[in-house]
Amino acid sequence: MKTFLTASALGLMTSAAVAQDATQTLPEAVGKVAPALEAYSNNALFSEVWTDAAMSPRDRALVTLAALMTRHETGALEVHFALALDAGVTAAEISETITHLAFYTGWGNATAAAKAAAPVFDDHGITAEELPAVDPELLPYDEEAEANRQEFVQGTYGSVSQGVVDDTEQLLFLDLWRRPALEPRDRSLVTVAALIAAGQPEQMTFHLNRAMDNGLTQEEAGEMLSHLAFYAGWPKVFSAMPVAKDVFENRAD
Repeated sequence: MKTFLTASALGLMTSAAVAQDATQTLPEAVGKVAPALEAYSNNALFSEVWTDAAMSPRDRALVTLAALMTRHETGALEVHFALALDAGVTAAEISETITHLAFYTGWGNATAAAKAAAPVFDDHGITAEELPAVDPELLPYDEEAEANRQEFVQGTYGSVSQGVVDDTEQLLFLDLWRRPALEPRDRSLVTVAALIAAGQPEQMTFHLNRAMDNGLTQEEAGEMLSHLAFYAGWPKVFSAMPVAKDVFENRAD
C-alpha cells in the first residue's frame, strides 16, 4: 500500500491535494490491463470529480467509503480509509460509519470493513481512546417526529414483523441515530449513499429528506449522485434520480 500523508500533520487537504492522493487508490494493474480505464480515472474521476467544489473532499471520502462498504469492495477499502483520514475524516467518524452501516448494508460488510481499516489505524497510530464510546450520552431528538414515524411503521408493518418494528425503533432511531460520533447530517449522508449504492431507491425519500433537514444542501445531494455514478455505477444512480427529483421538488413547494 502506498504511504499517505496524515490529516493530523497537514490539516484538511485542498481538493486538488486530495484528488492527487486519490490517484494512488488506482491499482497499477489497471494501466497494464485497461489503459483506457486508467485514462478515464485520471482525466475524469480524479481530475474533475474529486476536485469539484460542489462537495468537499471530506464528504466525497465519506460517500465513497459508504459505497465501497455497501458493495463489499473490500480490496479497495484500505487505501480509501487512508484517503479519508487525509481528507479530514476522523478515525472516530470512520469507526462510527462502519458501525452505522452494519445496520444498512449488513454485518458482514461492516466486519469486513473493520478488518480493512485495522492496518490503516495501526499505521496512523490511532488508539482506542480516539474511537467512539460504546455507551455515550445520546443526542436529543425530535420526539414528535419519531412518534409519528413509529406510529406509521407500527400500523403498516406491525402485523408483518413486530421484531423488525421494535428493533427499528429501539436500536436504530432511539439509539444508533442518536450516537454523537457522527453529526446527524453525516449519518444521513452515508445512509443515502449506501442506499444508492445498494440499488434501493425506494428507501431514499425518507433518508434524503432527513439528510436535507440535517443540513445537506440540494447542490451537495446532486453532487453526491454525480460522484456515486463512478463508484456505484450509472444504472444505480439513474434509478435514484427520480427519487431525488421528487424530494427536491416537494421541498421547493
